[in-house]
Amino acid sequence: MSAFAELATPRKDKYMGKISKRVKANVELIDKEKVYSIEEALDLVKKTANTKFVGSVEVHVRTNIDAKKTDQAVRGTVTLPHGTGKVKRIAAFVTEGKEADAKAAGATIAGGEELIKQIKETEKTDFDVAVAEPAMMPKLATIAKILGTRGLMPNPKTGTVSENIAQAIKEITGGKVNFKNDDSANIHQIIGKTSFEATQLAENFKAFMDTLQQSKPTTVKKTFIGNITINATMGPSIRVKA
Repeated sequence: MSAFAELATPRKDKYMGKISKRVKANVELIDKEKVYSIEEALDLVKKTANTKFVGSVEVHVRTNIDAKKTDQAVRGTVTLPHGTGKVKRIAAFVTEGKEADAKAAGATIAGGEELIKQIKETEKTDFDVAVAEPAMMPKLATIAKILGTRGLMPNPKTGTVSENIAQAIKEITGGKVNFKNDDSANIHQIIGKTSFEATQLAENFKAFMDTLQQSKPTTVKKTFIGNITINATMGPSIRVKA
């Protein structure tokens, strides 16, 4: 069960005895009836970030859109002031002679038709984000299905299709992230690592929420945000004030 689902599904006492001592202790720190300020919530996130590895801090937003209606879809980009803490592998699809510039800007992989051919033959995508020059988009049609099903297809709306590939890559490595709603009208976003300072996480949270509020579809007349929860990886959900 995800941390987000835990919020909506109260645990039974008999189940509490079957979970680990760490998880049980973490859950007992949270008042599920309370809606915390972001400062209080991040304090609890820090306290419950007690896995053996450095996890992420996740924000889960339940919106009141109708996810079945395309005119209510939520999609946007935001540059988090302190990034997510995750090093992204970037693939750049560029015209001949631009490979060196793309790699100098931070791309892990850069290429043109040969790179497209390689992906088509192997179906391997060893990268987290793909960017492309507009001239390369028609050529990506042969691997559109491979990239699309993995959420890797470059898109002008997310800034991953650009004439200035070096700038697009620098923005991504500088903390630019994309967000969109899922089929349940929820939006999930990582805003940093649990090792970040609370002030850094708070600033990333504000940047994300400000941009999300601005992304409200004009066709949504009721309250846009339903509720917000935040948690550390494998940690309990904490309700946060909108």
